[in-house]
Amino acid sequence: MLKRLRIRNYALIDALEIDFSERLTIITGETGAGKSIILDAIGLILGERARADQIRTGADDAVVQAEFDVSERPEIAKRGQEVGLDLNDSMLIV
Repeated sequence: MLKRLRIRNYALIDALEIDFSERLTIITGETGAGKSIILDAIGLILGERARADQIRTGADDAVVQAEFDVSERPEIAKRGQEVGLDLNDSMLIV
């Protein structure tokens, strides 16, 4: 389960951190508020190709980081350990 999303210098976002609840998290807002940018950032976490033009104007780099709780997915935790990932407290950080 996605627990936290951190975005820095991505598109129009200077810095953003979202903590997702275990129940339901809804992202709403006016047109142009940045909902699509957040979804695009999640796409990067899921393997979409990053482009240099996605870096915020004036910044040298961008960071998109997601924390997943894999405690209820033992197959993910096992595979992570097989490839050398340190899953601290069953959290996978991408």
